[in-house]
Amino acid sequence: MAELTPIYRISDEYVDRFAALNPVAATSIGVAGFDDKLTDFSPEGAAALQSLRTETLAALAAAPVTSERDRVARDVMVDVLQLQSDRYEAREHLRELSIIGSPSLAIRRSFDLMPRASTADWQTISRRLAAVPAAVASFEQTLNEGIQRGMTAARRQVEANIEQADSWSGARPGSISYFDTLVAGYDGPDTDAALRADLERGATAANEAYVTLGKYLREKYYDAAVERDGVGRDRYQLSSRVYNGATLDLDETYQWGWDELYRIESEMRATCQQILPNAKSIAETIAFLEADPTRAIEGIDEFRQWMQDLQDRTIRELDGVHFDVPGPIRKIEAMIAPPGGALAMYYTGPSEDFSRPGRTWYPTGGKTRFPLWGEVSIAYHEGVPGHHFQIATTKYM
Repeated sequence: MAELTPIYRISDEYVDRFAALNPVAATSIGVAGFDDKLTDFSPEGAAALQSLRTETLAALAAAPVTSERDRVARDVMVDVLQLQSDRYEAREHLRELSIIGSPSLAIRRSFDLMPRASTADWQTISRRLAAVPAAVASFEQTLNEGIQRGMTAARRQVEANIEQADSWSGARPGSISYFDTLVAGYDGPDTDAALRADLERGATAANEAYVTLGKYLREKYYDAAVERDGVGRDRYQLSSRVYNGATLDLDETYQWGWDELYRIESEMRATCQQILPNAKSIAETIAFLEADPTRAIEGIDEFRQWMQDLQDRTIRELDGVHFDVPGPIRKIEAMIAPPGGALAMYYTGPSEDFSRPGRTWYPTGGKTRFPLWGEVSIAYHEGVPGHHFQIATTKYM
């Protein structure tokens, strides 16, 4: 193996140190060795990550650039780390409470990505379950600092997070605890009674932690939260840089967005006339498609299999024609998302060694009937050729 350049050594060291400080993210990106731990989401934990960014940026600035690959690696790291640093300095982590992106969701979702095939896997899950109360409490510490600084999330997001906490803990009437359901998967002829007891204790502790979080959000955080969802130009500009990797002219982008909306709606109306010529509106055509039994699948398992077949077929049709798809990327798994999350399909990338494939996750929201007219484009976006080719190919390269 060729010796790493200084830039690549810095990159390699950064990943190791980042994974140790943020085990939840390590699981997400598939870096092994940290699945039994959870991230410290307290102000001190955020400061430790910021210190790592600062040290790494200084090391990158001083390191020699020996090739074009070095230059690209350095520039990408500097761009990403500086953006994260700017976000930290703006104290955005103090109000990181939303239905699709908050530490409480990251903690819960980390268990979805953990292997469950062996006794050792379940021992790892048991240790991580035991760490849930401390991780949730550390997030509450950060939210408390946000309250003290007058930097809080919007009430609508707080309400959604209360519903999530109640759902995952089993506190909401009619819901089943995510953690109890997880532990129930440890069953079979080789089940170890002591390990099963540890898992059940861990699930109980995790349930209680999320019950406590829901109570905290109701009784302390909600009244301090802001009424409006709008964040203003400065915060929007920073988030726009994070998500787009560029500094956009917001006024120009908004105008472009409205123009695109009108154009797309015009195309939708024309398409509706092809589907239902006498329809008076887009909504009427959608209602027709939703009700058509020939354009729907009954049953959650049947729908998951349809989604799996669609993505497998799409890979076969694209490979060698539009893309040269590497072997490890030809596998993707269609999953049904656990209850309680946002009602939007999402993707999780493969592990570093591809032992865990990329996955699409579909939240049913209690549905058992699935009209298909809108599902193909969502599958293309979240799975193939969308986020799966985007994220898995980058990891492969």
